[in-house]
Amino acid sequence: MRIVVASGKGGTGKTTVATSLALSAGESSVRFIDCDVEAPNAALFLHPMLDTRKAVGIQLPVVDEALCTHCGRCAEVCEFHAIAVIGKKILIFPELCHGCGSCTLICPEKAISERLDVMGVLESGMTTTGVDFAQGVMNVGEPMAVPIIRELKKWTPTHPFEIEIRDAPPGASCPVVETMRGADFILLVTEPTPFGLHDLKQVVGIARELGIPSGVVINRDGIGDNAVEAYCTEAGLPILMRIPMERYIAEGVAQGKTLVDIHPEYKDRFRQMFMQIASLL
Repeated sequence: MRIVVASGKGGTGKTTVATSLALSAGESSVRFIDCDVEAPNAALFLHPMLDTRKAVGIQLPVVDEALCTHCGRCAEVCEFHAIAVIGKKILIFPELCHGCGSCTLICPEKAISERLDVMGVLESGMTTTGVDFAQGVMNVGEPMAVPIIRELKKWTPTHPFEIEIRDAPPGASCPVVETMRGADFILLVTEPTPFGLHDLKQVVGIARELGIPSGVVINRDGIGDNAVEAYCTEAGLPILMRIPMERYIAEGVAQGKTLVDIHPEYKDRFRQMFMQIASLL
């Protein structure tokens, strides 16, 4: 079972829910992937021993001018305009390249090779609680997170797993879509405010476009209004958990504690959530 924990905005408690979910799986073996490669923070709560690392990036084209006939086929096939042919000159724009390799494949003179452009690093290791943990860390200044997330999802885990939990980036852009691809269920964390409702609708739209069933966790329950609950009822989204607005929880999270550390009784609630999710698949 692959579960993505997502939210349309930052600061909703997505990582708080994802980490506690991983710690509440009972006898099931768990793999946890922190896909928020621009600002990964789940390790602050799960404390893995990160003992394996791998450089990751995309393959950028390298043109051999001695072989190139400047036919322009490479520029024609590039959807992202990352390569251009101007007269007898080849221009490559690394910031636009998605590393698809189309230019290399289509070149009739085999004048294009590839080199790895390192964009970040993948790290993995086990936690003391037995969770197989992996995260991606993007280099500062890199423009695209998707290639790192894609490689992170494909990285072979240290141990076989029954449940995979992916902590998605905030928002509703391409990195979130890539994190959701291939998942069995999307757990949407929101808050009962106008901003929370607006951004919840965005990620619900993505999940439905991908055809993945979803459920909702309302964090900071008790603030705002009932608009989120009304929307969930109208949209047929089950509300799987409510976490109250509570100072004690906020203080514990600020100290690096998980929700099940702060309130051990939540472990049973998360186990019940696993059963609810399984019944929705």
